[in-house]
Amino acid sequence: MELPDILAAARGDRPADLLLRNAGLVNVLSGEVYATEIAISGGLIAGLGRGYEAEEEIDLEGRFVAPGFLDAHVHIESSMVPPAEFARAVVPRGVTTVITDPHEIANVLGLAGIRFMLEESEGAPLDVLVNAPSCVPATHLETSGAGLDAADLASLLGHPRVLGLAEVMNYPGVIAGSDEVLAKLRAFRGRPIDGHCPGLSGHHLNAYAAAGIGNDHECTSVEEALRKLRAGLTIFLREATNAHNLRALLPLVSPLTERRLCLCTDDRHPADLLEEGSIDHLIRIAIAEGVDPVVAIRMGTLNTAEHYGLRDRGAITPGRRADLVVFRDLASPRADMVFRGGTLVAEHGQLLDELAPSRAAAPARLPATVHVDSASLDFSIRARGTRIRVIGAVPNQLVTESLVMDAALCDGQAVADPERDLLKMAVVERHHGTGRIGLGFVRGIGLNRGAIAGTVAHDHHNLVVIGADDASMRTAALAVAKAGGGLAAAEGESVLSLLPLPLGGLMSDRPIEEVRDDMRTLLAAAHGLGTALHDPFMAMSFLALEVIPSLKLTDMGLVDVERFEIVPLFV
Repeated sequence: MELPDILAAARGDRPADLLLRNAGLVNVLSGEVYATEIAISGGLIAGLGRGYEAEEEIDLEGRFVAPGFLDAHVHIESSMVPPAEFARAVVPRGVTTVITDPHEIANVLGLAGIRFMLEESEGAPLDVLVNAPSCVPATHLETSGAGLDAADLASLLGHPRVLGLAEVMNYPGVIAGSDEVLAKLRAFRGRPIDGHCPGLSGHHLNAYAAAGIGNDHECTSVEEALRKLRAGLTIFLREATNAHNLRALLPLVSPLTERRLCLCTDDRHPADLLEEGSIDHLIRIAIAEGVDPVVAIRMGTLNTAEHYGLRDRGAITPGRRADLVVFRDLASPRADMVFRGGTLVAEHGQLLDELAPSRAAAPARLPATVHVDSASLDFSIRARGTRIRVIGAVPNQLVTESLVMDAALCDGQAVADPERDLLKMAVVERHHGTGRIGLGFVRGIGLNRGAIAGTVAHDHHNLVVIGADDASMRTAALAVAKAGGGLAAAEGESVLSLLPLPLGGLMSDRPIEEVRDDMRTLLAAAHGLGTALHDPFMAMSFLALEVIPSLKLTDMGLVDVERFEIVPLFV
């Protein structure tokens, strides 16, 4: 629709396309909630107030209307389904725009993986906006399936849905002024640049902010978030499947800070998306913890839109996109209706049938990405001392402890000791078939027996396995490898449960509800092996991420994140 037509509808000189009567408008600009009517034409808000006529009218009977929710930072791959299926989970909950970083698939398949995500999100009833992955690989201390330099990333700048540069995890490289990192920052100068700097402070934080990085989503305390706010960073309050940071950070919300705060989900598994929700879930948590409902909604709408320069959305005003969420309870918003560009796309918690992806049109098959030689799977560790470095998993957090414990020794080998919650961990390089395996130990997973394995291991996504004995570890690892990627639980020579993820070893080609159900079976198997963690597979996947303190394991060995170097297993 041309501007003169919009103006005519705004003046009331011509009927609007759609009129929402008896609406309780949540105005995130003025901070008010008031009764009004909303006229929509050409996918835009034409006008607010009484006296409009339209081709179609809907009486909302006093229900509230808020802007469509925006997720400030999400990895769609963590939903274990491609973008169209992801949309089926989040759009009915009021999410109309996501800013995604496809660095999971990029670490497996490079530019081809990013293009796959862009192509698969075309036509979805969700705006999937992309930030180009800045760290592929995340560091030189891992082996990924691909590498992307500044020129590769710059090739994406012409795409209309590419906004800027995704989370710059190599913060030591930023601070030191690495040529490679600076080349990427220069390529995206003037565009949004996302941050990732857990625990950073002092002069190092100053240097990181001075590089032009605009936000951070890794804060775990109010103190950390406040010093980053002072340095000029916008803070993304995160509530993921494994990283539960939102409640700890909500005391930061005040009239002086809330406009610099956004909501993000980062990584959420299917069950959490389908049963708890997405940004709507975070908004409900914030309200339940005492945040004013309009402020909570603003953090999930306007703040994110403005941070990324998306001035066509994030609020309900004339001229903006008619991305709307309709709900009954301001204290606990749950979407009854969702409009995208003025079109009803979801109702009563379901995407409209005509918008659901065709089951006959599964995503195009990606090339095989798991190359593991079964003969090379040797998880034995020859004893080279009596004290070992151990990764200490922290429940509901991505940070880990760096522990030193007495090794469990048997016939000259260091072995797992489940009675002390000392489990063996291995990271198997799976992209190039090198046979390289990083070996170590972890505490905090809680298996009494058996093993779990998966090809979801942030961010290199090699094959990671944790177990109480080598035989179970081998069984679980081989099951995943033979499936072309996925997650598995095993005991001895028996595979207890397997969830295949054939798309890059990260995503399924089946409906998200089926993936959720299979994941539930898998979790039951893992819990039967003794772990009490909500999602031990998500927890395991981050134990290999060497950009979050303190101690992590990659295929190259144990990484001391503070020192940013490989350290020996034996002390």
